[in-house]
Amino acid sequence: MFAFGTPGYAQAPKLEFKASGFIDTQTFIGEGVPQYNNNPGNTDIYGVVNKNYALTSPSGTYGIGSAGWNKVQSNWEGRAHLKFDAVMGPNLSGTIYFEIDTYRWGSVFNTGANTREANNFGAWTTDRTAVEVKNVYVDVGLPYFGVPWPVTVRVGAQPIGVRPNMLMYTDGAGVTGGIKIDPVMIMPIYAKALENLDFADDDCDVWGLHANAKIGTFTVGGYGLYYRMNTYPFYVVNGTVISSAGQTTGFTGISTQVPGTLKSHMFWGGVYADGKAGPVNLNFDFVEDYGTVQERNTPGLPNVTNQGWATRLKIDYPWEKFNFGVVGMYATGADTRRTSSSGLPGSLTAGLPGAAAGRLSTRDTSYVIPPGAEQSTADQESVVVYSMEPGATGGYGIANMISYYQVSIGGFGGTWFTKLYSSVKLAPWYKLTLQGLYIGDTTQNGNTLGNAIKYKGSSLLRDDSCIGFELDLMNDIQIYNNLRFWVGAGYLFAGSALDVNNAGTGVNHSAANPWAIRTRLIYNF
Repeated sequence: MFAFGTPGYAQAPKLEFKASGFIDTQTFIGEGVPQYNNNPGNTDIYGVVNKNYALTSPSGTYGIGSAGWNKVQSNWEGRAHLKFDAVMGPNLSGTIYFEIDTYRWGSVFNTGANTREANNFGAWTTDRTAVEVKNVYVDVGLPYFGVPWPVTVRVGAQPIGVRPNMLMYTDGAGVTGGIKIDPVMIMPIYAKALENLDFADDDCDVWGLHANAKIGTFTVGGYGLYYRMNTYPFYVVNGTVISSAGQTTGFTGISTQVPGTLKSHMFWGGVYADGKAGPVNLNFDFVEDYGTVQERNTPGLPNVTNQGWATRLKIDYPWEKFNFGVVGMYATGADTRRTSSSGLPGSLTAGLPGAAAGRLSTRDTSYVIPPGAEQSTADQESVVVYSMEPGATGGYGIANMISYYQVSIGGFGGTWFTKLYSSVKLAPWYKLTLQGLYIGDTTQNGNTLGNAIKYKGSSLLRDDSCIGFELDLMNDIQIYNNLRFWVGAGYLFAGSALDVNNAGTGVNHSAANPWAIRTRLIYNF
C-alpha cells in the first residue's frame, strides 16, 4: 500500500467544502387523483384504483360510498434537500445528504397513537424531528493498480438508479463503481436491500451491471439486475405475515412490521438508446422482468412465475422556439385467470366461467418494478394518470403504485399510451406546454386500475380497454436564475377501465372525470 500510496500524499490535501440543495412549496387541488399507493398491504397488480381512492387521506374517506367520494380535495406540501460535499481533491470526496418533508401543511400526524414526526415539518407549531438522512457515502478514485483504465468506487447509502423513468430509482446502502474503457463505461452495482438475522440466509442482496457507450450521436446502453430476496415481502404492516392466506389490507397510523414468509428471485434486463438522428432527438427503452415467488412454509403450493415487459419510444423535433413531440409506451398487464390481484403463491385468481371461485395463482405477466423503485414518481408523463415534476412530494397520479417491500406495477404496468405534445418558449423566462394522451389498459380478463364486474353478483371481472383521454397544460416560469415556478393542469375524460365495484352492493360505479391542478415553487442553491 505504501508503494502506491506515497505519491498520493506527497502534497498536503486541500479540503473544499460545498453545500447545495433546494427548498420548495407545492399545492394540489383535484378530484379523483390520489397520492401514490405505497401501502405494503395494498400492492395489487390489478384492480387497484378503489384502494388508491381510499388512500387519498389518512382516514380513508374517499372510497366508494364515503363522504369524500367524487369530492374536490386540496392541500399544501413541501420538501427541502440539503447536501454537503467534503472534496479532498479529484479522487476523494464524502457526501452527507439530508431530506426534509412535510406530508401536509397542518398535518395532525403528531398526537396519540399516530405519532409521526418524520415527513411532517408542516405540522402546526412545527418543531418536529423531520430531518431525514437520505445519503451518506464516499467517492474514491482508485490508485493505479496496473489497470490502464480509470476506476471509481462509491461506498455507503447512496442513490441507485437505472433508467429511473422506466425501471428504478431508490436510495440504499451499497457499493457501486465506474470503469471507463473508452468509449464504454461499465458500472457494477451491489446493494443490501434487507438484512434480517445475521446468521441466517434470509436477507436480500441486489447485484447489477450497467454499461453504455457513445456511438456516433447516440448513447447506447444495457443493464441487468438480480434481486435475491430470501425474505419476501421484506416487511408487512399490521403485524400480519403475508403467506398462503393471502395479502393483508388496511393501514392505520403507525403499526408493527414483521417479515414476510415467502422468497423471490427476480431479474430485470433492458437496453436503451438516447441521441440525435438528423433534426430529431430519440429516446428508446425496452425492459423485461422475470422471476419466481415461492412459499417457504407451506409445501405443495405452486410457485408464481413473473414475466412482463415494457417499452417506450420518445421523438422530439425542436424548431426555433418550438418543440414538437410524440411518445408511445406499452407495458404488459396481468391475466386475472392466471394470477390473483396480489400475485402471491396460494392466493386465488378471479372467478372462472361456470365457477364462483378461481384457482391458485401461477403466473403474473404484468410488468413490475423492484421493491423501493420510485419509477412511478419519475416518469414525468402526465398530470392526472401518471406523474409530473419528479422530486416533488406526493407522487399524485391514478396509475402511480409504489411498494418499498415487494415488486409492484409502478406507474406503467398494465397500461399503454400514445402522447402528442408541443411546447413553445414564449419568453426567455416562460415555456408553455400542451399535451394530449390516449391511455389504454393491458390487463387481460380484468382491468389494471378498475375492478368492475360483469354483472351484479358475478365473480367475473369486466375487461375494458380504455382508461381515458387526458389533456394537460403546463407552465414553466423562471422567476430568477435559481427560482422557478411550475403549474400544471390536467383533465381526464375517463374510460370504462376506471369503473369500480362497490363490494357491499355489488354495483359498478363510474367516478367523476378526474382532474388536477398542481403547482411547485422551487429555489435551487
